[in-house]
Amino acid sequence: MTSTPHHQPILDKPFVLDLFAGPGGLDVAAHTLEVPSLGIEWDRNACLTRYAAGLDTLHADVSAVRREAFESLPPEINVLAGGPPCQTYSVAGSGVGRKALDEVKGYIERLMAGDSDDEIDEKLKKLSDPRTALVLEPLRYAIQATRSPNRGNRPYDVIVLEQVPAVEALWVHYALVLKTIGLPDGTRYNVKVDVLDTETYGVPQTRSRAVLIARRVGLGEPFLPEPTHRAYEAKAWNRLSGRAAAQAHQPALDEEITPEPVSCPDEGGDREPWVSMGTALYGRRKPFLVRSNYGSSGHPGRRGVRTDQQPAATVTGRISRFVVFEHLDEKIVYEGPRFSMDEAGVLQSFPPKYPWSGKAQAQQVGNAVPPLFGAHLLGAALGLPAPAPDALRKPWAPATEEQRAKLRSHGCGSADDCTARCPQPEDQASPRPPTRRKKSD
Repeated sequence: MTSTPHHQPILDKPFVLDLFAGPGGLDVAAHTLEVPSLGIEWDRNACLTRYAAGLDTLHADVSAVRREAFESLPPEINVLAGGPPCQTYSVAGSGVGRKALDEVKGYIERLMAGDSDDEIDEKLKKLSDPRTALVLEPLRYAIQATRSPNRGNRPYDVIVLEQVPAVEALWVHYALVLKTIGLPDGTRYNVKVDVLDTETYGVPQTRSRAVLIARRVGLGEPFLPEPTHRAYEAKAWNRLSGRAAAQAHQPALDEEITPEPVSCPDEGGDREPWVSMGTALYGRRKPFLVRSNYGSSGHPGRRGVRTDQQPAATVTGRISRFVVFEHLDEKIVYEGPRFSMDEAGVLQSFPPKYPWSGKAQAQQVGNAVPPLFGAHLLGAALGLPAPAPDALRKPWAPATEEQRAKLRSHGCGSADDCTARCPQPEDQASPRPPTRRKKSD
């Protein structure tokens, strides 16, 4: 493939540090691009999946590593990436983070001005949900890199971040200060921010994400990845066949189903059609319907029932609760097997046979960055060609027992168990959202 001006590698040896790494979405993306990575993840179950997948991992709290062990990180790391926890910003969460947006913007400016970490930490303790402050960690890592003797005080060359759409306002503020103010040492970045839809990059799922791609000044202007597939939009469907489909299944489901999609030749140019669940889950030979009571990226119109000819609704930690109906004929359906974890992972664009391990596997799947989408983001950030559409369709080769033991020795301090240096179970319980008081009569 001939490289275009956009597809010119900007780094000789990229090395990714993946914050809040989860079960490995961005690391699998980096693997697809043949780029080494190291992930920091505090959830024990996600780490078990990572070890089983053969991914370099530190089982640790991202904030604690920055404060206490930053100098132990490989000095050759030059790409900072991650998706901070989104629960307080998500439309599905308590909304605490959305209410604190202006306050968090103020902390961004204070960090860039060089205010002391200790002073800022004391202020952050007053946030009603401590997870809200985690969205600041990528910026704090970027600043810490410029103060690291082990790195020669060298800043990261590239920063790649993704989050739920509600965080776009914070990424815009990140971009503003990175471009105009710069880090306390004077380093500035050129930055792009937007909200992208994952189905337009071949992920068999509708999921919108706010993304930020930054390149250090001197490494060229960053660009967002070009969509490779058509967007999934209701206006592009054939309404007549949709009504017929709804009527055909109304007696069985007692609710209207989403009509089957119709490709529109005048939309999307040369892009491929979006990838359907049926195409991704080719092992399910019978046509099927999926009912989800969960919204998709804040778009109420994307709720309800979808056919195997459509992309999945947003895959969340509730994916194991999605009800799957299989066709007997045009008018009768029956409840079939629900999605396995392997199938749920494939809908997130993980390779088949990815070794999901530990507990809360559905939550791991739902929290992950879709690897194919991540590969497009990292590729654009690094000036690499977009991944092939089938780049992640080959079954994943799990780590051997010997490899797992080695990875866990490095990540946890022991070949077969967690140690005192790992986050403790009691620290991993997510804080409950504030209780809503009922209005008195």
